[in-house]
Amino acid sequence: MGGRQEKEQSGGNLKWWQLSLLGVASTIGTGYFLGSGIGITMAGPSILIAFVLAALGTYNVFEALARMTAKRPEKGSFRSYAKQAFGRWAGFSSGWVYWSSELLIMGSQLTALSLFSRFWFPGVPMWVFATGYALLGLLVIFIGNKGFDSVENVLSVIKIAAILMFLGIAGAALFGWIPGGEARAFPRTMGQIFPTGAMGLWAGLIFAFYAFGGIEVMGMMAFRLKKPEEAPKAGKIMLLLLTVVYVLSIGLVVTLISWKSIVPKKSPFITALDGVHMPFIPHLFNAVLIIAGFSTMVASLYAVTMMLVTLAEDKDAPPLFAKKALKKRPMYAIGLTAAGLAASIILSLAMPGRIYEYITTAAGLLLLYNWLFILLTSGKLLELSVFGQVKRYAGMVLILLAVSGTLTHGTSRPGFWGSLAFIGVIGGVTLILQFGVWKKRKLGAKRRRKAVLIRRPRLD
Repeated sequence: MGGRQEKEQSGGNLKWWQLSLLGVASTIGTGYFLGSGIGITMAGPSILIAFVLAALGTYNVFEALARMTAKRPEKGSFRSYAKQAFGRWAGFSSGWVYWSSELLIMGSQLTALSLFSRFWFPGVPMWVFATGYALLGLLVIFIGNKGFDSVENVLSVIKIAAILMFLGIAGAALFGWIPGGEARAFPRTMGQIFPTGAMGLWAGLIFAFYAFGGIEVMGMMAFRLKKPEEAPKAGKIMLLLLTVVYVLSIGLVVTLISWKSIVPKKSPFITALDGVHMPFIPHLFNAVLIIAGFSTMVASLYAVTMMLVTLAEDKDAPPLFAKKALKKRPMYAIGLTAAGLAASIILSLAMPGRIYEYITTAAGLLLLYNWLFILLTSGKLLELSVFGQVKRYAGMVLILLAVSGTLTHGTSRPGFWGSLAFIGVIGGVTLILQFGVWKKRKLGAKRRRKAVLIRRPRLD
């Protein structure tokens, strides 16, 4: 979003594989490296089933979004499609729900990054780390699209290399090539796979979905493809890669160590590597976790700033946020994003207890509400076959299962009510605008058109 923003955005300079890399960078982060630990504590080894179900649901959502993008690329992505399908209220509410979800996601990411950093510096307050990472992320966004693309591509390669490193080390420990690990056999019995029963699997589903959060960022960047029709291919490759990586790596975690030894405030991958008698490995992997978390935080910063700009351009946010300054940078939008980051830091300072679990749940739910709306929108804008309709409804069912599962566990229940509070506020504002400001403007426009017709001289 730098000085050449207009040129970069309209140039269509991305290839499909670059979009796949950006998607990986936007997705693999704290939701996977730390949030998956919460899911494991709830579901045990059965969390692997949750990840497969989440992958299927995510694929259905992305396919719908990619098909709409290929048909008509839009800068506002799913928000613009919602507006086309259902009217202004849908575009407004979809945009602000997404903005709120990304704001909460950034809060959870800053909390996770601070927790990772305290692995080395346990005496430093979390807000110090959070402030440092927030300022560094804002600097990347300030540099512009080219800086964002370059940073995210490099970090995505580092993340993939780190995961491959974990798979290699964990696999070597599993086969006894290097010492370490408490368990050497994957759980086989129903009691071992489902230690907390079906309810545990149901409760953990939201955290599996959360690990795939980021596909909508791909949708927002898909209009920059040289060939927008290649958006579905980019997403399929990305999701296939993510699913294989997630299932393999988490499968190794629950094989090497007991699921009971995993704690929410420590990455399950670090816990699994603690048993490997190679002292430098946990430190090396912790550095990678910080890189991964920072990468997804920058992607969230990009998404939340771009969404605010498009909302302002469409008159669904104060026009000030669409204005450019300092070589055509959206400084006002970046400023509001910075204020949101500051609020996240204050929140983490005021509520250091279980804030990560609560914020992560609320953020994941708001994201899923938008995914549900994407599927609803696709039913209006796309001509779907019978199989296409089946996939659409299957995606909706999986999302609703994940949402309702949060009510079954005390850790995620506060996040559910928090997400409803956000929906209530945004819904209330939407209703006020729909039957107040927008209605008056619409009536005023009608009167002006009528007055023009009356004043126009008759030709007969």
